[in-house]
Amino acid sequence: MDKKYGAYVCTGCGIGDVLDIEALTEVVTGEMSMGCKTHEALCGAAGREFIENDINNDGVNTVVIGACSPRVMQDVFDFGDDKITVRANLREQVVWCQPEGAGADFTQELASDYMRMACTQAKKSDLPAPYQLEVINKKVLVMGGGIAGMTAALEAARAGYGVTLIEKAEVLGGKALGWRKQFPTSSPWTDLEENSIADLVNAVNANDSITVKTSTEVARISGAPGDFAATFKAAETKSEWDAPFKVTVDEQEKIEKGQLEDPNAGLQKYTKIDPAAEKFGSVVLATGWTPADVSEYEHLLPGNDKVVTNAQFEKLAKEGKVPARVAFIQSPGGEEHDRDFPFCNSVTSMVALKQASYVREDNVDGKAYILYQHMRTPGNMEMFYKAAQNDDGIFLTKGAVTGVEEQGGTLLVNAKDTLLNQDISLEVDMVVLAAGLVPTTGGNKAMINLAYRQGPGFLDLDLFDGYADSHFICFPYETRRTGVYTCGGVRKAMTMEETIDDAAGAALKAIQCIESVDRGVSVHPRSGDQSYPEFFFQRCTQCKRCTEECPFGALDDDEKGTPLPNPTRCRRCGTCMGACPERIIGFKNYNVDMIGSMVKSIEVPDDDEDKLRYLVLVCENDAYPALDMAAMRRKGLNNLVRFIPVRCLGSVNVVWVKDALSSGMDGVMLLGCKYGDDYQCHFVKGSEIANKRMDNIGETLGSLGLEPERCAMKQVAITDFDKVPGMIQEFVDEINELGPNPFKGF
Repeated sequence: MDKKYGAYVCTGCGIGDVLDIEALTEVVTGEMSMGCKTHEALCGAAGREFIENDINNDGVNTVVIGACSPRVMQDVFDFGDDKITVRANLREQVVWCQPEGAGADFTQELASDYMRMACTQAKKSDLPAPYQLEVINKKVLVMGGGIAGMTAALEAARAGYGVTLIEKAEVLGGKALGWRKQFPTSSPWTDLEENSIADLVNAVNANDSITVKTSTEVARISGAPGDFAATFKAAETKSEWDAPFKVTVDEQEKIEKGQLEDPNAGLQKYTKIDPAAEKFGSVVLATGWTPADVSEYEHLLPGNDKVVTNAQFEKLAKEGKVPARVAFIQSPGGEEHDRDFPFCNSVTSMVALKQASYVREDNVDGKAYILYQHMRTPGNMEMFYKAAQNDDGIFLTKGAVTGVEEQGGTLLVNAKDTLLNQDISLEVDMVVLAAGLVPTTGGNKAMINLAYRQGPGFLDLDLFDGYADSHFICFPYETRRTGVYTCGGVRKAMTMEETIDDAAGAALKAIQCIESVDRGVSVHPRSGDQSYPEFFFQRCTQCKRCTEECPFGALDDDEKGTPLPNPTRCRRCGTCMGACPERIIGFKNYNVDMIGSMVKSIEVPDDDEDKLRYLVLVCENDAYPALDMAAMRRKGLNNLVRFIPVRCLGSVNVVWVKDALSSGMDGVMLLGCKYGDDYQCHFVKGSEIANKRMDNIGETLGSLGLEPERCAMKQVAITDFDKVPGMIQEFVDEINELGPNPFKGF
């Protein structure tokens, strides 16, 4: 595009009171060779009209705005997809963040550098062109025919999208088919309700937009959002939670060939497995959970026919086989007396209360004993808990179970450290162990069998107890594979009501993905971003770093190791750009040359020890907002520091650090999201990757005679706005002790 530049400096919000606006505009018109105008309130109607007049009358198509943070007023300063807009943060990160007693010249230099960087960014930016698939499929594939899967299918269908629902059992319903009753869902929240799973099954079967495939598993999924191709196979295993109607594999084959009547025909639709690949736009993974293994707790007599799991007891209860005296053990006791069984949470607590009610319903003199370390009943379910407490036949106490013993035809449960402040022994007919709910993705199982270079499943799941989210705080339905969304038990253990809400959310995300791909923009977290990575393959050395470091499997590779991009899988984080040693990857509006040029545009004094310069590359997701919030609260930020926002620390190419130090800057910091077990990176592992790169560059600096301490990386959450100024000042103080960069002035 032929660019016509226009720069505008706002004098409102205190900017004009602190800065020499005339001197600032001279930096833009002189050094940066751009026309520059000022206005008292660019964000107001008159201010926008002020800019639009130049766009309409003078042909300005590349706008530089020196005003408030680029995080605010985004709609106000959006002049259309055919215009480039770059923001210089003069309000939050120049005027509002000045430490007490800051000199006017320091502040003016800070503002000038931000205008230089913004003008440079504008010069190095090009308009992104959305990536459009030639053909897009808008059907949704839902894996799992339980509550979550059926709800997701119904919600997508009601929104006007075709759905194919896959279930490996012979009928729909999932584990809910084995429930005797369900938790209360309405006031007064005290009484169990009849199992409503049949209504959900009937609703799915009655919806013409939903195609159901039972006794079926996904054999393979290839492609990308908007163009997934899935092949299916006959289910290889049968679940103990299948519906009462069962058929053998041979009988199933005869049913498919029309040689035998389907015993489930009256319950659901059935579609013959088609070996050809079917096309889908997105995938909802709702394959549920399995009971945790509690066999390791030998002191509880696992394997004894009177010691069962909560899942097994539910089945007995549905069959009307509820003993009169039952102990529900929620925690393993023994040496782990203060812990619950693995994968337990509020659901297992409420299941114990529900099943204790069965004991009371089926036996006039029934006694239920619930022994726990933690009893969790959130929200309205506290009423359900209170109702159980008020039942004289249900005994609840916190206590550590020391062992279960056989005593004639009964069992003796021994516990200590109870709320009664004494040891107790309970004679019961059955013991129920609170087995937790393990997601079917646990152990990094390849539930979706992806034909991706990075493997058929998700990565690093073992670090997160097998749950498949890619960001457990901000994007709860995502997985590490764009276009695949989780709900229900594969996301976390949840009640039926929670599962229904969760499934609706996943269905909406799957639809959002399809529609975003149709418009050629990214889905999340950079929703609406039209850019995507472009590769200059002539210089590619097939090092595979981009394919290995991409958090989302957006890159496959050919037999030589050359990257094969899948743009609709891409989340536009730029990790591939940061990984590439040849710097052949970039975006139209975000690339190595752009940021490098912005770094070089910062004015570095040659020999003034009072004016050292520090560069901080800041993650736009958590760290940059934290800086803005610190400024809004008038917490001082060192005015010798220059901040450049980046999409993710994973996108930081080490050449930027080298550019900064070679230009005479005295220290470089990376400020980004937390990584590790409690990771908060919006792009899963960008911060972790950046940390490894910084370790490597530290070794390089040492070989050049520069102290490795001149480079640092700090982790910060968006809520750490009160800590960020101190973290930055600590880094500045450390560099001050080292003295100026010896390359300064060369």
